[in-house]
This record gives sequence, C-alpha cells and structure tokens, in this order.
Amino acid sequence: MVGLSLIIAIVLGIPLGILLYITSQGLIWKNHVVRAISNMIINMIRSIPFIILMVALIPVTKLLVGKSTGAMGAVVPLSVAAVPLLARLVETALRNIDKGVLESSVASGASTWQIITSVLLPEATYGIIQGITLTLINIIAYSATVGAIGGGGIGDLAIRYGYYRYDNMTLIVTIVFLVLVVQIIQISGDKLAELTKK
Repeated sequence: MVGLSLIIAIVLGIPLGILLYITSQGLIWKNHVVRAISNMIINMIRSIPFIILMVALIPVTKLLVGKSTGAMGAVVPLSVAAVPLLARLVETALRNIDKGVLESSVASGASTWQIITSVLLPEATYGIIQGITLTLINIIAYSATVGAIGGGGIGDLAIRYGYYRYDNMTLIVTIVFLVLVVQIIQISGDKLAELTKK
C-alpha cells in the first residue's frame, strides 16, 4: 500500500513538478495557462484534509480498483494526496538550481528534453531525494489514517486492536514502531541525498 503509493507519486509527481517549473515566467517552456491550471489543482488537493479527501474519493476509488476499503482501496487516496506534495517539493528543488547553469545550457542550444534530463534533474537530485523522503513519511502518516475506514496496515491495527479494545499496549507499540520507521527513513534519505550532493 505505502510502496505502491510512493511509486505512483514518483511516476506522476516528478514530471508534474518539472512541468510546474519549466512553465514558470521566464523559463524554457513558459506557459501561463498550463502553470495556472496545474497550480490550481495542486493547491486544491493540498488544501483538503486527508481524511476528507479519502472520503470524497470513495466513488473514484471504487471506479478505479473496484472497492474503497482494504490495502488497494487505500492506494488511490494515498496517491492522490502524495502526488501534489511531491510535485511541489520537486518544483522547489528545481528552483534552487543556479540560474546561470540553466542559462548556459539554453545558450548552448540544448533541447528542452536535454535540459531536463542533463541539467535540471542531475542538479536537483539532492532536493528531489529529500522530497521523496518527506513524501514517503507523509504517506506513512496518511496510511495510519486509512485504518479508520478499514484501509489495513499499521493504522488499522492501532484503531481496531488498540483504540476500540482499549489496548494501550498495542497503541504504544504501534506509535513506537511508527516513530522508529520514520527515523530510519529520514536518516536513510538524508544519507542517500548527501551521496548525490555536489
């Protein structure tokens, strides 16, 4: 559930983040309409609390995967919440690239595709890895929420066996487990990002 949602977020979020960046004012593919529409959709999804988004997406989830509960039923809302987040983080990472690097690649006659693959992505790798790490941590937090509607996973365990049965030990173990997982992911993400830092 978490892994599939992260893969979908990476596949859709990184291109969307690149699109947001290159369609900005004064950049290689300036397009006000595309940027405005992309911005509006991202801001709209990010402004909705996850539990409300999850409920609102039930018809879409049923249409796409045939059910709105269980691990597969949770993938759709998790992905919908994660894609805009990662796209915004990728856009931010690209904005941190030195403008001189971009200008010199444009001046050398590189195509848009060459600029994206040979300049933008390599230069922004550190920030993108940090963004993926943050997105993964958010997906894990969201996955605990989907337990409230039978989404399965650690959240389901905490709600069903910890909260509903007043089993404080299960709740505490679940919380400790989540804290440890997030710590490991953050440390691993930081180390991986440092390896790509220029």
